[in-house]
Amino acid sequence: MPHRVAVLALDGVLPLDLGIPARVFNEACEPDGTRLYSVTTCSLGGRPVRTHEDYRLVVDHDESALESADTVVLATQEPGEHLLATGAIPEEVAAALARIGPRTRIVSLCTSAFLLAAAGLLNGRRATTHWALCDALARLFPEVEVDPDVLFVDNGRILTSAGGAAGIDLCLHLVRLDHGAAVASAAARRCVVAPWREGGQAQFIEHPVPPDTDRSTSATRQWALDRLAEPITLEDMARHAHMSVRTFTRRFRGEVGSSPLKWLARRRLAHARLLLESTDLPVARIAAACGFGDPVALRKHFYTYVGLSPLAYRRAHHAPEPAGARASEPQTARAPEPMTAR
Repeated sequence: MPHRVAVLALDGVLPLDLGIPARVFNEACEPDGTRLYSVTTCSLGGRPVRTHEDYRLVVDHDESALESADTVVLATQEPGEHLLATGAIPEEVAAALARIGPRTRIVSLCTSAFLLAAAGLLNGRRATTHWALCDALARLFPEVEVDPDVLFVDNGRILTSAGGAAGIDLCLHLVRLDHGAAVASAAARRCVVAPWREGGQAQFIEHPVPPDTDRSTSATRQWALDRLAEPITLEDMARHAHMSVRTFTRRFRGEVGSSPLKWLARRRLAHARLLLESTDLPVARIAAACGFGDPVALRKHFYTYVGLSPLAYRRAHHAPEPAGARASEPQTARAPEPMTAR
C-alpha cells in the first residue's frame, strides 16, 4: 500500500508550489519502478481553485481526502489581508483542517504555516515560513517559535518549510525519513535537483552585500568535511581560511546561512545518519568517526535534531542486507548524505 499524500489547494494557491509534492513523491520508487506514494490533490468542496496567477485550477477531490491521508500537505497560498490582520482563518478552512487525523503527518509549504498557526497546531513549536513574512508570523502568533534562517523545520508530526523551492527540500527530507537516503537521492536525480542544499534561507534574505566579498569559505568547508573525525574549533577553521575569527564567522554566515560550528555539527550528524543507514558499525565507533567523541554526545544530538536515539534511527532506516551477502565482507560507507536543514 503506497503512502497516501493529500495536497490541499486553497484560493490564492501558487501553481508552481502546488505541483511540488506530486513531482517529488511520484519519483520515489521501488527498484522495480513501483511508486512508494500516491498523491491526491483536493480543494474545499472539490470546487475550482483561484490561483495566485491569472487562471483557475480544477481538481477531482474534495477535503474528505484529508481524512484517509497518511500525510497532508498544505500548498503555498497567499495568506490574505484578513489573516495577516487578524490571525484568523475562514470557518470552512478550519473545518477542513479539523478533519485531519490525530496521527496524520502535516506539512505546510511556505506561507501555509499561517494556516497551521491560526489553527493552533504550531503552538509551542518551532516553525518557519518565507523569510519576508517571518516577522509577521511571529507577531501574529507569539506562541510559535519562528526560525527565519532555515529551509524547513521538522517537529515530528508537523513540518513547515520556507519559501519557494524549500518545499522540494522538505519533500525530499520526508522521502529520506520514510525510505532512506538512497531512495531520496534517486528521486532527486529524476527531478534534476540537489538531494540536499547547504545552509538555510538566511542566505537569500535581502541585505546589503558586504564590501569584503573577495574570498570564500568554501575551501575551509571542504577541509572540515575531510576531517569530521578530528576535533575542529572555530579558531582552526578561521586559521585555515587565513582570516580572523570575526571575519570568518561573518563571511561563513553570509555564504551558508548558519554559524560555522552549527554547520559543522550538522555535517557530523549527517555523516552519522549515513553510517547508521549503510553500515553495521557500533554506535561508539560511529560517534568517534563523526567527531562526537562518545555515544552520549551523539545520542544527545540525535534526540535534539532527529527526535530518535541512534539505535531507533538505525532500526527505522537501516537497509536489509542483500541476500547472499557474506557477514565477513567489510562494510563501506558512501559520501555523507546531508541531514535536515535546521
